[in-house]
Amino acid sequence: MAKLSLKVVVAGRTYPLSVSEDEQEKVLKAAEDINNAIKLLQDNYAVKDMQDLLAMTALQLASKSDGKKATETTNSNELDDIQKKLEDLLNDLDA
Repeated sequence: MAKLSLKVVVAGRTYPLSVSEDEQEKVLKAAEDINNAIKLLQDNYAVKDMQDLLAMTALQLASKSDGKKATETTNSNELDDIQKKLEDLLNDLDA
């Protein structure tokens, strides 16, 4: 399957990604969900630090999927990939 070059904005930063055609919509939706969760946290709490907001968002999204079977939401390889990408985001923010 062909890979697409995609630029995704998460927490105000642009990240270039290569995704397959069938993943494009899912990745864009995930970025939108993350940005919406961050905005909601900013509006409701006095948290300004983006790393804190990303960590809080990661906890929220992880706890939402925890109630479902892992095979229904995603497989363990995808979870590992998501965790790696979140760690990379946090490392970028620390830099």
